[in-house]
Amino acid sequence: MSHLTFPKNYQSLLDIKNTEHAIKFIKDHFQTNLAAELKLKRITAPMFVKKGTGINDDLNGVEKPISFRVKDIENEEFEIVQSLAKWKRLMLADLEIYNGKGIYTDMNAIRPDEILSNIHSIYVDQWDWEKIISPADRNLDFLRQTVKKIYNALRRTEFLVSEEFPLIKEKLPDTIKFIHSEELQTQYPDINPKEREKRIAESFGAVFIIGIGSKLADGKPHDGRAPDYDDWTTETGKGYRGLNGDIILWNPVLESAYEISSMGIRVDKETLLKQLIITGDENRKELYFHKRLLNDELPLSMGGGIGQSRLCMYLLDKAHIGEVQAGIWPDKMVESCDKAGIKLL
Repeated sequence: MSHLTFPKNYQSLLDIKNTEHAIKFIKDHFQTNLAAELKLKRITAPMFVKKGTGINDDLNGVEKPISFRVKDIENEEFEIVQSLAKWKRLMLADLEIYNGKGIYTDMNAIRPDEILSNIHSIYVDQWDWEKIISPADRNLDFLRQTVKKIYNALRRTEFLVSEEFPLIKEKLPDTIKFIHSEELQTQYPDINPKEREKRIAESFGAVFIIGIGSKLADGKPHDGRAPDYDDWTTETGKGYRGLNGDIILWNPVLESAYEISSMGIRVDKETLLKQLIITGDENRKELYFHKRLLNDELPLSMGGGIGQSRLCMYLLDKAHIGEVQAGIWPDKMVESCDKAGIKLL
């Protein structure tokens, strides 16, 4: 239970009936705003993909997906998706999406290696999005512009929620702060990355941390990233690297940093090869996804995921993700939450 936080005198602002109403309200409005900001069209997503194609996401490279066999499909094994980072890029090519336009989808995943906490469950639901960009767009300015558009969608949704449910108050700052993970390490050299996130999020309310995956000045990355979707090695000046990052909010209920999105400009052929060498994963070059990218069959793109339950939890001032999604939890966690006034669905 060491991974749980129990806010003092916690009481949900909405009962379960109104919470269910608010969840649908948030999901309906945010995806409409996101699609309009980024020029995205909705498509249907798979729940599972064929094993051994390189399509499934390795996240930090250590999480193991759930695999299974199908009775009527011989000699094949399948995996439940962990995210759709690479699948979306394949769809951009196959659907012949135009430059500057993109797609989004409801991604539902199971991540059995997650450590259960206030903000982590084994079920992950997020809006996965991807859009085509030009070679000239592969830079930090374009990344920042896109982050601002996503943040605009967050703030508009927050306003609508506060109008529909008067007990819910707006708390997002007017603007989002940008900082490179290398700058953050320089500011706080004596604490770990998670503590750095907490400090910067508390100071600014909303922050986008750039450059996640490459080693920093202290020899350690801010966080792990798989080598074959985000570009975390391209040099961007001042010795900084990376065209990706995380949107982190300050969560006043939990008094902690709160990741709402991981996103970035995707690898091109050169950065894919470079990052595979760095991580010792050069054998991936023979997989289906990687072959298509290396054969110039996939467009340049950027994309990311935005947590659906995470967003609902944040906007509704909930203390546990189990208050906005139906999940499975250890009996002891359910009992402890109930005593603290946290009613899990």
